Amino acid sequence: MSVFDNFRHLKKDMEDNGWVIDAFPFQYNNFNYIVLAKLYQDNEKKPKFALMKTKIMRRDNVSMNITIPVNSNGFIIKNIKEFREFFSIEYEPNLGDILTQFTENFARFIPSQINLNKPDWLKDPMVNDLSTSDSENPNRRFCYDVRRSGNRTPFNDNKTRLLRPSLYSLFCDDQSISFFYSVEVEQEETDEEILAKFSRRQST
Repeated sequence: MSVFDNFRHLKKDMEDNGWVIDAFPFQYNNFNYIVLAKLYQDNEKKPKFALMKTKIMRRDNVSMNITIPVNSNGFIIKNIKEFREFFSIEYEPNLGDILTQFTENFARFIPSQINLNKPDWLKDPMVNDLSTSDSENPNRRFCYDVRRSGNRTPFNDNKTRLLRPSLYSLFCDDQSISFFYSVEVEQEETDEEILAKFSRRQST
C-alpha cells in the first residue's frame, strides 16, 4: 500500500458525495496543524501526477500556511527549503530519512472518508476557504436568502452543508439555487423565513 493511500480513498469519497474540501488535524514537533484537503477544480492548473492539494495551517496562527500537492506516494515538494522551514525540520545529512519519517507520521492522520462530526476549529477554516474560493468575504457566514442564479458553485454548496444543513436539505437537489450570506448576524434568517420568501417570489 502506498504511504498516502488514504488520500486516494478520501478523494473518491469526496467526489462520490459532492465535497470539494475536508479538514483534519496534524501534530508535529509540538505544533498543532489544520490540514485542508482540497480537490482540484477544472479551471485550476494541476501539477503532473497530483491527486489533490493540501493547505496546511498552524492552528495557533492560520495565516502561517503552506499549500502542497499530494498523491498516493506522498507530498509533491517543489521547494524543499520552504517545506523544511515551515515544519521546523532541521537540515541533517540524512534528510531523506527524516522526510520519510515525517511523511509516514503525517499519513497516520489522513482520513479515508469525509466525517462531518467536526469541531468548530476544523469547520471554520473549511468555511473560510470555501468563501475565498467563491470570491466571497470569509466573514459572510449568516444566510439570509436563496435564489435562482444559474448553477450553484461547489463552494457555495459545501459552505451551506456545513453552516445550514437543514436549509441545504430543502434545496440540495436543485443546482440552480444558490445560498446568500451576509457579514451581519442581524441579517440571518431562519429556514422558515427563507423558504417563505423564496415561495413568495416563485408565486409572483
